[in-house]
Amino acid sequence: MAAHLVRRCCRRLLLPPAPPVPPPGPALRTCPPRWAEGPQARPREDGAEQQLRELIQGASNPQELLQVSRGPALSSNLAALAISRLARLACEQRLDTESIRGDPRFQRLLSTVDAQISQVWNAPLLQLLRSLPALGLARGGRPARSVEQEVLWRLRRLPLRQLVHLAEHLAGQGPDGLLLPEVLRKLELRWTELEGTRTVVTLMAKVGHLSPTLMERLEDKALELAEQFDPDELRRVVLALALQQRRCVPLLRALSYHLLQKPAELPLPVLTDLLFAYSKLSFQQPQVLHRLSLELQPHLGTLSPAQVSRCARSFASLRWLSRPLAEAIAQYSLDNAQKLSITQLCGILVSFARLNFQPSSSEEFFSMVHEQLQGQEQQLDTHLLTDVVWSLCVLQQARPPHLRQVLSPEFQARLRGDTSPRAQSSWLKLLHINATARLEAPGYQGPFLPPEVLGGDGDRDKDKEREKATPLQRGLREALPGALGGPDLIRHNVSTVYGWDIDAEAVLDSDNKPLPVRDFTAPHLPCSEGTKPLPPGARRVAVLRWEFPQFSSRGRELLGRGSMARRHLRAAGFLLAEVPHYEFLELKLERQRVAYLKDKVAKALASDTAGDMATDTAT
Repeated sequence: MAAHLVRRCCRRLLLPPAPPVPPPGPALRTCPPRWAEGPQARPREDGAEQQLRELIQGASNPQELLQVSRGPALSSNLAALAISRLARLACEQRLDTESIRGDPRFQRLLSTVDAQISQVWNAPLLQLLRSLPALGLARGGRPARSVEQEVLWRLRRLPLRQLVHLAEHLAGQGPDGLLLPEVLRKLELRWTELEGTRTVVTLMAKVGHLSPTLMERLEDKALELAEQFDPDELRRVVLALALQQRRCVPLLRALSYHLLQKPAELPLPVLTDLLFAYSKLSFQQPQVLHRLSLELQPHLGTLSPAQVSRCARSFASLRWLSRPLAEAIAQYSLDNAQKLSITQLCGILVSFARLNFQPSSSEEFFSMVHEQLQGQEQQLDTHLLTDVVWSLCVLQQARPPHLRQVLSPEFQARLRGDTSPRAQSSWLKLLHINATARLEAPGYQGPFLPPEVLGGDGDRDKDKEREKATPLQRGLREALPGALGGPDLIRHNVSTVYGWDIDAEAVLDSDNKPLPVRDFTAPHLPCSEGTKPLPPGARRVAVLRWEFPQFSSRGRELLGRGSMARRHLRAAGFLLAEVPHYEFLELKLERQRVAYLKDKVAKALASDTAGDMATDTAT
């Protein structure tokens, strides 16, 4: 009691004096004390109070509400209800709040509340906290501070439902003030009392980002309630995780499982938002993605161009290729070519390139793309234009004007000196575009990237050294010497001028015996170590590993990046011994892995020999 009295005195001393208020009538003495806040503890109102309450609740204009300030039965609790009703009417009828604030009758209502604020029940007090800002009263003013202070003192005894509503309201106003942190702390302590899916979903979506501790506990609660979520609540929970970048795998797995148990067709907003959230979190769940793509396809015609472009980018980010859906997106692009902005069309094109998807109407689709791009390249920023030309190279649709534009010295100058990750990625793509110009565009005359920048890939080498070796990479390092010879016969971790990395390179003579690779010229390197030309009949073999992210999520098809690497290295004169993760990691013994690599090299040599024989026969 002593501490309570000290706090009450401090508030009275620190806050400026309130406007004078007339002496309280008998009605004020009948108001319930502050400790009697539950419905069962509220005393019965007399006839005058009950009549005044009904008048407040039934008021249809501000004048009726302001008039109650002169009623003899007016208590602080009823004054709070009148102010809250005023705020609602002002919002619904778009009234001038300045004239309301300046009315003496409104000031009388405020004074009545302030004089006996401890007598206001919890629900009207929380309504008052929301109503004062709605009427234009500053949060730092005396009325608002008085209400906030009273709410702060009552936090410990507030029912959880009211605490949740309070947190939701305060989160919408921003993190300023002392009240919101205290509310969050109370929720962190009382999270086990949370019941019902709606409360958990609301807190995750609107408050979770303000308190990582609370969000962790809400995730635990959501995991417990996952089976009870309806599709819209599932959508809101996954969106909350995505927007806060919280990749809670156990919760995502549980939500995915229960989503698949919903027999009804999912609404369109649920489909698009779930797809966005899964891509934002890089969470791949094949069954869910299959269902999303299957149910999204019939709705494609009703989507806006922005939504279609976003869906295409999301599927590409998840490495999920549904050919019927991709065909539908290509047809949508053809049907709505004039409605698609250049940026949206570029998003669809880049998505197709990442997935290595060629539409069945390939000629018509790419003719439309070239037509839309013509003369619009200047609207694209440096990185997007690089992505677009790189995508055309992946899909083997790049034309000389596109190559010239991004390989020109002026364009290169925009990327030089920029050390951001986006710029480094664009520069690597520029190397791939340059390789396409040299290896796959026989009629192209230039410009090309200068030789000095092709070797200026030190940052890439440093990044490779810092990268933690994958199980596939470690296994290859151990097995390669037994398969291709010792250190003098193999070159490891080769960074080529084409922008592609090779795990190992060997030179085999006409009898398929390894030769010292460093003795021979290497046009694929920035600086060749050897000077000898390859002997007649000798061939270069590159060992190329394919990790899990380089394949489509649906199967064992290489994505666009890997497909272009394969084409470029073959065009550069390499025989490829390709090592996919799903084959090599199944072999547990080193002798099995050595035999596997030898077999891969033998098959590459046999394929090359068969190709030569077929060429000779045709000639």
